[in-house]
Amino acid sequence: MRASPFLRTSAVALAAVLLAACGGKQAQTRPALLGETFEFDDTYSRGFETTPAVACEAARRALLGQGYVVARADAGTVEASKNFQPEAEAHLQLAIRVSCVPQGSGTLLFVSALQDRYALRRSANSASLGVGALGSVSLPIGSTEDSLVRVASSTVQDADFYGRFFERVRHYLPAHVEETPAEPL
Repeated sequence: MRASPFLRTSAVALAAVLLAACGGKQAQTRPALLGETFEFDDTYSRGFETTPAVACEAARRALLGQGYVVARADAGTVEASKNFQPEAEAHLQLAIRVSCVPQGSGTLLFVSALQDRYALRRSANSASLGVGALGSVSLPIGSTEDSLVRVASSTVQDADFYGRFFERVRHYLPAHVEETPAEPL
């Protein structure tokens, strides 16, 4: 039995519509990095009328004042981290990197925070102990080994988080230092 040309055309058209609908849905769920626009946004930067060394020192003090462990601090860079344990078997680490870049008579302060999530994973280790004098008797000896495994890593994109950081930095700057627009060069 042969299908009529109308049914064949309708079936092809229906298949095309269904494929287009699936393709549209796939385009909407693309990975976040493909949506990166590189448009100007002051979420991650602020300008200050001071030297890079003074701005980075203020950033270092702001992080120390909030309990961060500073791993590196110099006139152009500050790197610090802080650990959190929101649940018994979960661990978070927040790593912050600040770059102090000269711009005109002032400094642009760039900051980014990376959040790593870890989960506790248990792996069973077992061994047997054979006792020759008793024959073929084996006693199981078991143990578990716990380890933290990174399960997620993402850049913090919360504008309020960065706003609070820059407010803390401003607190540690000399009183006469003004904030300037962090506009592109």
